[in-house]
Amino acid sequence: MRIVETFSHGETFSLGEEIGRMAKPGDIYTLTGDLGTGKTVFSQGVAAGLGIKEAVNSPTFTILQIYEEGRLPFYHFDVYRIGDPQEMEEIGYEDYFYSGGVCLIEWADLIRELLPEKYIRITLLKDLEKGFDYRKIVIEDDFKS
Repeated sequence: MRIVETFSHGETFSLGEEIGRMAKPGDIYTLTGDLGTGKTVFSQGVAAGLGIKEAVNSPTFTILQIYEEGRLPFYHFDVYRIGDPQEMEEIGYEDYFYSGGVCLIEWADLIRELLPEKYIRITLLKDLEKGFDYRKIVIEDDFKS
């Protein structure tokens, strides 16, 4: 387990960028945290670390955004609006999870039963007493569901 404290959007982005640079084919990252904890900023950093130049936004209304111009394909899921895990079946999530690209899943706790046995769990936490932009980011490698 690794715990990183960030104090700005830029630091949160940079940590995501570091993760993106280290990502390997088939890596699956889950992002959990309340609204406004920086999941999208972190995701943008991961994309930048993969060499993606295109603007990356949270795919809240489409569930999945695909970016293929980086060193690895990047599949960015936002399952916040998933009402039933069956909706993930309809978009063929397994094709992306097991494709050799990099998957990042925001709000992954909502589809916990669909996650593979091993993944990298990233939790973003706020603590307003330490500042508005403070984040405690917990990274659990090879997390087992």
